[in-house]
Formats: sequence, C-alpha cells, structure tokens
Amino acid sequence: MSETLQLTAPDGTDFDVYMAEPEGTPKAALVLVHEIWGLQPHIREVADRFAADGYLVAAPDILSCAGIAPDLGEELFTLMHHPDEEVRVAAQPRLRDALTEARSPGYAGWATSALVSTVDRLAAQPGVAGRIGAVGFCFGGTYTFLLAAADDRVRAAVPFYGHAPTPDRLAGIHCPVLGLYGQNDAALVEGLPELREQMADAGVRFEDVVYPNAGHAFFNDAGPRYVEAAAQDSWDRVRAFLPANLG
Repeated sequence: MSETLQLTAPDGTDFDVYMAEPEGTPKAALVLVHEIWGLQPHIREVADRFAADGYLVAAPDILSCAGIAPDLGEELFTLMHHPDEEVRVAAQPRLRDALTEARSPGYAGWATSALVSTVDRLAAQPGVAGRIGAVGFCFGGTYTFLLAAADDRVRAAVPFYGHAPTPDRLAGIHCPVLGLYGQNDAALVEGLPELREQMADAGVRFEDVVYPNAGHAFFNDAGPRYVEAAAQDSWDRVRAFLPANLG
C-alpha cells in the first residue's frame, strides 16, 4: 500500500513524502532520497520494491521547495538525456536556473532538517524504532551521507554515487556505510582512496563497490546510463547489507 502525505520541516515548510508500506509488520524502515530530478516515478518504484521486501519506506520530496517540482524534474530529465545534442545543450541553462536554490548556502541545512523530520515520522511508527536506514541516489546519495551524519537514529546508510561531506561531518556518522559507484564516474572514483582514509580516521565502517563499465546513474532504469549487471548486483548487495545492519 502507498500514499503521499505531508510533513513539516523545522522551519514550518511543508513537503510531500511518498510512503510505501509492506504487507504485515515492517521488518525495518528506510528513508529513500531521490536524484536531482526530484521525486520521480522511478524513485517511487524503488520505494515499492523495498516495501515488497518488507520495509516501511518514506521517500520525501526535498526539491519542490527549491523550485524543482516532479513535473519540471521529469521534463528536465527528458531534455538532458535527449538523443539530439542540440536539445541537451539548449536545456542546460534551464537546468542551471532550476538548481539555483538547491545550490544556495542555506539549502543543505534545510534539506537535512527535512530528512530528519522524515526519520521522526518513521521512528514514531510501531516496531521500527532502532531499525531505520537510509538509501539515496546521486543528489540523494550525497544527502544520505548528510542524514547519517546528522541523525544517529540512522543505523545503515547506502549512498549510490553520492559526494561525501567534509571530514568533520563524517565524524558524525555512527552507522556502517555501503557506497556504490560506477568506474566511469571519474570524480567520485578518483576521490575514493582519500574517502576511505577519512572514513577510517572517523571510525566509520565503510565498504565501497566500484562497477566496471558503469558510470553515474547506473541504477536508474528510466535513463540511458542504466547498466543492468551493475544495477542487479548493487540491488542484491543492498538487500544483504540492510538486514545485516538493521536486524
């Protein structure tokens, strides 16, 4: 069963959350954080897949308040992945403009607080307190790191191709982290040796997997960068990692 409800961030701003519920008692709960394109059907489908595995899933929309509502995100996603290069180039200024607020100095603090409010909602549900994880993709992978650093109720974190925060914030992570990357995602992969050292220095149990012949967004089967083998293997790893750490 699924529904969309509204939660309120600490500053009083309302935001939508897609809730996917399993049949019967949840074995654990997850915050699922979307890509830069917003709360798209792909993310809702991933939430439903996790729910079918027994998880209570909350997928918050943390970009509509910054100007990227799902309909605009879907339009921009289509344009930026269009086979005609001229169409992609013409869409770049619109994408930059749409991302202006999300790149503003105060946005990260607001978005992280909204994610903590999402954890509040999950923690209030019967039977899942102490068994809450976070999974995110791209933009959402970055915010999965930030949420884990901000809220010690998160007991397992899975950032797909996300940027890790600064070392001082990494020190706030108190849960195991599984990072998943594509070999062709050069900026992130080149930074992994340093990240491994920073995670070790912070005392964080960090495992990373780098998939050959895959790049950014390899998990998104709605886009042209989808790599089936990497997506399936990473899904299998996540399905093993979460129950091992959430009980």
